[in-house]
Amino acid sequence: MTRSSIGGITAALIMLGTLSAGAAPSNEEVAARKTAFELAGAFSNDGFKLRDGHWDGKFATDKSKVILVNLYAGNEYWFSLGATGEAKKVALSVFDEAGKPVDFESYSEGATAAAGFSPGVSGPYYIKIEELDGSPATYCLLYSYK
Repeated sequence: MTRSSIGGITAALIMLGTLSAGAAPSNEEVAARKTAFELAGAFSNDGFKLRDGHWDGKFATDKSKVILVNLYAGNEYWFSLGATGEAKKVALSVFDEAGKPVDFESYSEGATAAAGFSPGVSGPYYIKIEELDGSPATYCLLYSYK
């Protein structure tokens, strides 16, 4: 992914699918969030604190999503992705502000995936979420830090 492709995506980001205050979540959003929270719970056993807020929405095998996050050098982060049952396989990738892939630890099993990362430089990073196999589904992404 090049800087220009990330830049074009950035204009469309502005908090993809974030729930607005007072909006009642759908059953699919609740199910995806539950799956993401279950996965993130494993990281809390290692001292990671769950960050307030989350991103959710719909994705499909041909429509990945990119989410902009600001991260701080010296912290460790785990991004946890949960999707509804229609998603058979999902994945996460991490990119720096120039759109270059960064090294990260990964986990993926069925409709869940996680990416662990410790940035060397504070600033904006991009988290790409993809459905690799399945039918259109609802996702929830959240992250933990320490």
